[in-house]
Amino acid sequence: IYAFGRLSGHNTVVGCLPGTQGKGAAAIGATNMHRTFPSIRYWLLVGIGGGVPNHENDIRLGDVVVSMPNGQYGGVVQYDLGRETRSGFERKGFLASPPAILRSAVEKMRSDHMLMDNKVNEFVFAMIQRGGRLANYRRPSRQLDVLFKPEDAHHPSQATCRNCNKGEVINRHSRKSTAPEIHYGLVGSGDRVIKSAAKRDTISRGFGGILCFEMEAAGLMTDFSALVIRGISDYSDSHKNYVRQQYAAATAVAVAKELLSYLDPRMSWACNRKIPDTSLMGHR
Repeated sequence: IYAFGRLSGHNTVVGCLPGTQGKGAAAIGATNMHRTFPSIRYWLLVGIGGGVPNHENDIRLGDVVVSMPNGQYGGVVQYDLGRETRSGFERKGFLASPPAILRSAVEKMRSDHMLMDNKVNEFVFAMIQRGGRLANYRRPSRQLDVLFKPEDAHHPSQATCRNCNKGEVINRHSRKSTAPEIHYGLVGSGDRVIKSAAKRDTISRGFGGILCFEMEAAGLMTDFSALVIRGISDYSDSHKNYVRQQYAAATAVAVAKELLSYLDPRMSWACNRKIPDTSLMGHR
């Protein structure tokens, strides 16, 4: 199932995985999309992910991570591909960096955001104003953004964190801006959902600082050169919940829309003809 529209002047086609997740589903979905639309110029993988908060990266729920090269890694790390040896886990294979034209657009956007706020709030608000079920994508209360110490484990019998030990909550400073922040760096992609703060931090440190985890990018990046954009919906720990998933999805799409404004639509002949707009974010 595809949705068509225009984002920042670009003809855009959006494909959604059919109720499944993982790199296999992503690979099949991208292959089918490419077969149907062989003239696609830019590939963006947009969705939600689990953040890796620490002293170096003040990542919060609703923030967005954009995959960019860091050190020896191209932007996405398939952290669980390899084999166990006597000396430990030996990782195999490397995934390519995003295309140079996308990396250049990201750097331009990043530079602008040093002087002004990003447009995430503007785009999400405009989407919500369209009414209907889009109201479910509004920003939840900040009181629901709670980060527990890594050693604190959520009790499996509790559906929410209402009865969790508040003494284990990490106090964080208030931000000056209400706009979600955009972080640039490594995205960890694997076959399993990370729900352990200890494992989260260990894997992240092992690759020089993974910013978030997800499950589809490795399947797409094997055959397609893409940029990954993930809205942070949880902290990859045992306190994972689904309260902020819709908002995180909206912030990721908003960043994708803003990023496309840094790419010249005239670079692609496929943008010369306008197509009907069926997108949720609206055209611009």
